[in-house]
Amino acid sequence: MTVSDRWLLPDGVEDILPPLAGQIESLRRDVMDTCQRWGYQLVIPPLIEYVESLLTGTGHDLELQTFKLTDQLTGRMMGVRADMTPQAARIDAHTLGQEGITRLCYAGHVLHTRPKHMLASRTPIQAGCELFGSASESADLEVISLMLEALRVAGLSRVHLDLAHVAIYESLIGEAEFDRTTSAAVFDAMGRKSVPELDRLLGDCPEGSAGARLRELARVSGGAEALTEAHRILSGASDNLNAALEQLGRVAEMLQRDFPEVSFGFDFCELRGYNYHTGLVFAAYVPGHGDSIGKGGRYDAIGSDFGRARPATGFSLDIRALVSLGTRPINHRKAVWAPAEEDSELEQAISELRKTDTVIRALPEDTKADPSTRGCDRKLVKQGDRWVVQGLG
Repeated sequence: MTVSDRWLLPDGVEDILPPLAGQIESLRRDVMDTCQRWGYQLVIPPLIEYVESLLTGTGHDLELQTFKLTDQLTGRMMGVRADMTPQAARIDAHTLGQEGITRLCYAGHVLHTRPKHMLASRTPIQAGCELFGSASESADLEVISLMLEALRVAGLSRVHLDLAHVAIYESLIGEAEFDRTTSAAVFDAMGRKSVPELDRLLGDCPEGSAGARLRELARVSGGAEALTEAHRILSGASDNLNAALEQLGRVAEMLQRDFPEVSFGFDFCELRGYNYHTGLVFAAYVPGHGDSIGKGGRYDAIGSDFGRARPATGFSLDIRALVSLGTRPINHRKAVWAPAEEDSELEQAISELRKTDTVIRALPEDTKADPSTRGCDRKLVKQGDRWVVQGLG
């Protein structure tokens, strides 16, 4: 490695510099403050932990996204978190162990072995909320509403929310009784919305069978008309499927009432994520950005894998992506320049100003510096026996 190569960062890894770093931190604080105002308590999970707990109850794709290393103290395999949801589930199940409802929120870096797409970061800043202890539809509504509120805070004016229900796919794939290889291929094709592949895999399924219904559902997405078409395709199906469709309709109706600026749709191929979801799932999008900006859903299975069965639902956001897509007003207020003089009155003036403002204190090397190049638009000057703030002009 040459001297010049030593400063190169890996692909998909970046420094975050001013002023972007300040904008990201400002949004992170505002999102966490919003979550805490809704009753969610902040937790800070560790960056690494043993893979047995980090990946318990999660899908194969999360394992592929997780960097692994050997603990030099114990010789056990550890992982760098690629998603904070399983950590929150572990905290609820074992660290806190509370009865009743637990609401947790978090924000921090996660690390991915591969970027989700060519322009994506491998070190996104994930923020999210998890609600444990309630299997009710009200809990699902609360979590989705909080995510949409967080997107409002981020300054996103045009948001589209897709709703889906994992139970629909799980019921049909279970009824079809495919072998493991076929089931995996169907799941992969559904997640990628590859209709030609599904036609090849399911084309021989007789009309009205579970396989034929899966093939038809893959072609269905859109607004209220998509839900109507799904009801037609699943007509005469099990009560479980009908209940899932009815829940999608009720949730969409109530969200539309509270968030009239958001457009809603239904996508019955929405199987993306980390394969641990078990019920209602959702993903938010903005025009011109192909990937979801927020996603989540119900994942009742993870708690039982930790030895404490707890219904759960939650969402996660990428703070870095939200800053680049949002229209939050940026605070352009500049700093006050203070001279490099030893004066007790100057020290007191600087201390008072720093309670509400930014003050940059000159150092001996700054005697010829231009304060405007240091982000200042005002300066402290002495008038008589008092230090006052004046413009740089």
